[in-house]
Amino acid sequence: MDNPHQAPISVEEMAHAFEDHAEEVDLSGHGIEDWLTLILFWGMALCVFLQFFTRYALNNSLAWTEEIAANLLVVIVFLGSAMCVRLGRHIAVDLLYRFLPRPVRRPLELAVDVLCIAFFAYMAWLYWRYIDVVGAERMVTIDLPRGIVFYTVFAAFVLMALRGLQNLYHDLTGKRSVREIADDVGPTGV
Repeated sequence: MDNPHQAPISVEEMAHAFEDHAEEVDLSGHGIEDWLTLILFWGMALCVFLQFFTRYALNNSLAWTEEIAANLLVVIVFLGSAMCVRLGRHIAVDLLYRFLPRPVRRPLELAVDVLCIAFFAYMAWLYWRYIDVVGAERMVTIDLPRGIVFYTVFAAFVLMALRGLQNLYHDLTGKRSVREIADDVGPTGV
């Protein structure tokens, strides 16, 4: 009778498991927005940790950490949106695409690409106008211009429009659309 608490492999086998050759890591599929988002995410995590530590361990919180973390979260969301545009991962109602034949589906995908590019370009233009009005405001707890956050959100909208153009080009010249590739990859990216 097998013991359910027994390890499925021996200690010797487990020790030699670490000797296997590790597969090469391919980072070529990541864009500049991926790396910026990663750096900003860890900066936000550090601010949140400092806020938690100073509030609960030292009983004297650093007020600026909350504002910086909130602003970093805003920037991370918009840079993450640029990542989603590049990968075709934005939420979409694609039920119609699944039932239409490919010759009918392709023009619809191209129309959606053009509409998305127009939307991102329009939002970038609106945000540029918004920066002109409130870009010189200062942050509340730290003497920095809020324009830093506004300009990064503006840059994210510009990047979304550029990634949308890149997707449109890929959809026009490729055999498969960005959406079809995203469907094959799956929701987890693997």
